[in-house]
Amino acid sequence: MSQVEALRGRTCSRRLRSVALLTSGVLALPALAACGSGDDESKAKPPAQDIAPAGRDATADGGTVRWAVDSVPATLNAFQADADATTARIAGAVLPALFTVDERGRPQRNPDYLESAEVVEREPKQVVLYKLNQQAVWSDGREIGAPDFLSQWRALSGKDSAFWTARNAGYERIDRIERGSSDLEVKVTFTKPYADWRSLFTPLYPKEVTATPAAFNERARTALAATAGPLRVQRIDGKAKATTLVRNPRWWGRRAKLESLVLTAVPREQRVAALAAGTLDVAEIDRSGAERIAYAAKDAGRGGEPVAHGPGADVTPSAALRSWALAHGSDESLADTARAARERTAKAQRLYAEEQSALRGFRVRKSLEPAYTQLAMNGESGPLADERVRRAVARALDRGELADTVLGPLGLPAEPPGSHLALAGQPVYKDGSGVLGKQSTQEAQGLLADAGWTPGGARQKPEPAEAGAGAGGPSGSASPSGTKDGAAKGDAAEDGDRASDKPGAAPDAASDDGLYIVGDDKPAADARLRDRAAAATRVLAPAPGAALQSLALEQQARTVAEGPGSADTAAAGGQHRGDGVAGAYAPRGTAAPAPAGGAVGKDGKALSLRFVLPSGPGSQVLRSVGDKISAMLRRVGIRTEIVKVDDENYFKDHVASGDYDLALYSWPASAYPATDARPIYAKPKPASDGSLLVEQNYTRVGSDYIDQLFDQAAGELDEGTARDLMRRADARIWAAAGSIPLYQRPELVAVRGSLANVGAFGFKSPLYQDIGYKKSQVNGAEKR
Repeated sequence: MSQVEALRGRTCSRRLRSVALLTSGVLALPALAACGSGDDESKAKPPAQDIAPAGRDATADGGTVRWAVDSVPATLNAFQADADATTARIAGAVLPALFTVDERGRPQRNPDYLESAEVVEREPKQVVLYKLNQQAVWSDGREIGAPDFLSQWRALSGKDSAFWTARNAGYERIDRIERGSSDLEVKVTFTKPYADWRSLFTPLYPKEVTATPAAFNERARTALAATAGPLRVQRIDGKAKATTLVRNPRWWGRRAKLESLVLTAVPREQRVAALAAGTLDVAEIDRSGAERIAYAAKDAGRGGEPVAHGPGADVTPSAALRSWALAHGSDESLADTARAARERTAKAQRLYAEEQSALRGFRVRKSLEPAYTQLAMNGESGPLADERVRRAVARALDRGELADTVLGPLGLPAEPPGSHLALAGQPVYKDGSGVLGKQSTQEAQGLLADAGWTPGGARQKPEPAEAGAGAGGPSGSASPSGTKDGAAKGDAAEDGDRASDKPGAAPDAASDDGLYIVGDDKPAADARLRDRAAAATRVLAPAPGAALQSLALEQQARTVAEGPGSADTAAAGGQHRGDGVAGAYAPRGTAAPAPAGGAVGKDGKALSLRFVLPSGPGSQVLRSVGDKISAMLRRVGIRTEIVKVDDENYFKDHVASGDYDLALYSWPASAYPATDARPIYAKPKPASDGSLLVEQNYTRVGSDYIDQLFDQAAGELDEGTARDLMRRADARIWAAAGSIPLYQRPELVAVRGSLANVGAFGFKSPLYQDIGYKKSQVNGAEKR
């Protein structure tokens, strides 16, 4: 499935998360709530690994595996801005990872490097004590120890700008690092509590790499002074686009089964041909490639009969007869053309048959990738700056249908993700999608009508508004973050604390006549003022004030995150109708919805959204999903203008720059959402140069309260409390409706049938030392 790598935002996050790549896979960094069960831990099951597991006694020693990657590594320093997925894969095989990720996306101590690691003090400051494996050494023979920790902290703390680091989240919280009773004991003291301390020092670089800016910035791009994994880098061949890893002779753990692992850069569209040609053993592929391998297995028993797929398979008997007749006809010109076409088809069929024969030696390992694809809505300006329009878009979507479109044909679970911050099986996961409610054409149209977008609005001319009246929604004009001022105020306050609840807040209170007037941010408090405003401004729909609607949605977010007893949505003014939840609905009295398929408009202008999609050969699935979304939006009266752009410009020139209304891209999940997800949902802030600092929040939708929840979770050492804070944050993110998770991405990996312990890993970190050929294949031609 396709994905385009996101631009590195202006951020200080620990890891700059890479987004959807148009078939290039999400950056393999250690992995990333809500209307479901109230249990402390999610009961949802994570997708199973598919790696052809085999014990080490059943795996042969020796051999080479050629593994397709997207690129030759731009750098070997995973902390630099241009580090990519290949950088991360190499780091996972050759450098210390103090904590890895298990099958449920949870961090686990790596016994190859750590005997123990725990918080030994909380007051007056948090202290973490690491006890290192006594056998752990760098490839130059030096012990891994406190000097390496100290040097890496100094490089990544952000205090020395000479180090060109892309991320330092967590390291800036460290106060000091001390040696324990020996170099094998490391004491890390924090200036303030840090819940995600396990994310630090993975990967761990030798002090020679992090000691000076020159070593960190330049030398580590092409070579590492020392490594400490089951494999080591032997060479990087830019011409052959291959990085060769070989066994590390100083590795103290289980000896690597493979003699060498070659990471070769092969474009996605060329991988099936490379597999068939015998130049690759492992490759992540797309759905079409998986289908070819499946066909190859089925065709093995056809006894040489022509296959029903591939070149010429769609030629009908009548077309074949006509082609033969033309090739043998009296018109020499037509005959020559027909014979040439038949020869080309015959040659393509022979090549296809040869490739299919070779592909029979491969298996497709499949699971769900720890990443999800979302529909992003740019809330900075335009119609989507109004949260009611964003909610209408969300209510128009049948997420189950979209997920089934992508995952159903592959035989994978097609349950849409219920969280922005975790995936099914992770402890933080809890379905928070109920904040917005299920698909409902009627509710979506009602929300649009409440926002002023009505069936006849495209034919009506705009009427003059009173001087000073804005064109924004009922919550006020769009803030820099893309949220409304009123909503931002509500989020910044603690639950339930609103200005309208306090003495002296009457001027901002909604009027008691139940009418919202376009352009009137503060409805008049007495009848005379209301009458005067109504005479100058068109009344769109009788409804409760927008402040009550926002309050209802926020109240629902709290109810979902904190449990049914935490709030009374009816008291908050929300009206529950049908499926879904209060606050995601148009208020009572909203104008009747438009007929299915009719365009809505406002002030003589139809509601049309610019839907930007990548156009590359690996993005067919995204385009198919985009077409379905457009059809769903059309049913509620929203038009879309689909704009297809080059893959390489998709993020830089469109998503990151804000040149879109709707877009599709993916985020990887994380074992550390309080740290890794914060820059994705942080409220944008004005920069000193007048621009908007969005970090990685490409929807430009956020709030102070969401930021506060992330900050609290990052500093909360009680795992249960931190988990609850993340679920509350997710409920608020759903309520803001800046992005809508659609489906977890499929992970399809073609693997030579003789290989074990490699394939679709899911959440779990690969164990490179266990990858190898099955012993039954030792003497066969399969072993390389």
